[in-house]
Amino acid sequence: MKDLLGSPGKVSGLILRIAQCLFASASAVVMVSASGFSRTTAFCFLVAAMGLQTLWSFLLLCIDIHALRVKRDLQNHILVSLFAVGDWVTAILSLAAACSSGGVVIVFSKDTNLCHAGLHLACSMFQIAVGLAFVSWFLLALSSGILFWLVASST
Repeated sequence: MKDLLGSPGKVSGLILRIAQCLFASASAVVMVSASGFSRTTAFCFLVAAMGLQTLWSFLLLCIDIHALRVKRDLQNHILVSLFAVGDWVTAILSLAAACSSGGVVIVFSKDTNLCHAGLHLACSMFQIAVGLAFVSWFLLALSSGILFWLVASST
């Protein structure tokens, strides 16, 4: 298998997983701390998807730490395939949640002016959470692409 930047079991892969975990958890925390988030299904979906992404990234982060400590190579075809499928699933869910929440934020702030109607919606918090979710998704998509390349190059 190739030795790519961001591969599992490498320091660059560990940094990528740390960033994914931080941005996903920050998105979920910001959304949960915003008043009125539970009124919208898309925002609840965003919290659930970012929670799943946080757990998945944290699990792979722990595996990377362990591999680096014991100097174990994670470039196994079956293991990389498992990581790739998990990344693809969480990436699809994260993108769907970020896009749907972004659409609701646009409707609230631009189309209906509900943010300025005095309904006590924390629209700026919603926007920050969606932005963090997109950054988290981008990092996960980057990791998915790396893992896809590793799977394709190993066969």
